[in-house]
Amino acid sequence: MSDIVLTSSAGPVTVLTLNRPHRLNAIDFATIDRLHALLDGIEADPAVRAVILTGAGDRAFSAGADIHEFAGPVFAGPEAALREFVRRGQRFTSRLESFPKPIIAAVNGLAFGGGCEVTEAVPLAIASDRALFAKSEIRLGFPPPYGGTQRLPRLIGRKRALAMLLTGDRIGAEEARACGLVNAVVPPDRLMEAALDLAGRIAAQSPLAVAACLAATTRGLNLSIDEGLAVEAAQFARMAATSDIREGITAFLEKREPRFEGR
Repeated sequence: MSDIVLTSSAGPVTVLTLNRPHRLNAIDFATIDRLHALLDGIEADPAVRAVILTGAGDRAFSAGADIHEFAGPVFAGPEAALREFVRRGQRFTSRLESFPKPIIAAVNGLAFGGGCEVTEAVPLAIASDRALFAKSEIRLGFPPPYGGTQRLPRLIGRKRALAMLLTGDRIGAEEARACGLVNAVVPPDRLMEAALDLAGRIAAQSPLAVAACLAATTRGLNLSIDEGLAVEAAQFARMAATSDIREGITAFLEKREPRFEGR
């Protein structure tokens, strides 16, 4: 089980690597369960301030949900399909989206179906210039079940999203960057360097302020502006009682770098 997702550390950054290259890192139920367990541990560990999620090998980030496994629940009927496949996958992408520490997808190859939905769900993504993205579920006869019909239009716009959703056509890394699906595109040999650099710059900030930014943005994105401003104000109020906000302001006034401790 532990080999399904490899883990490594680089200072305050934990790297999680989907490790099923023989299946193009397709996401099976065991992988989802393992990632939930790892994320639980990371959330509870104050030493970890950022996460990078990538795929093993040089071909795929993730080809999506493992068809060999989810075919069983789907063929068993709607109730089993919703319970075992859809809701399980939606809980997983919702966990990625709402995680209180930044998760950066380092997309090293193809990201199809559920792999694309993972990229949509995490807050940040950097892609190799060889990466490819596709909403391939339509070619299997069903709509994306892990949040793809909801997050993708919010990220790249309704018409661009529907072109991908309705055709299953692939887009390259530069197009993904231009439309807002990923933040940056780099050569393959610089992918992890770029992801670690971004993670390190975030890890240098107050972990409480980072969590507040993530929560306010994720929760407020689909609210009215007035409701969103209330979410923002509540997150600021939580920060106002912390040592980190005092340290940040004091360091600015004293013209020095802040030393955030997450308190």
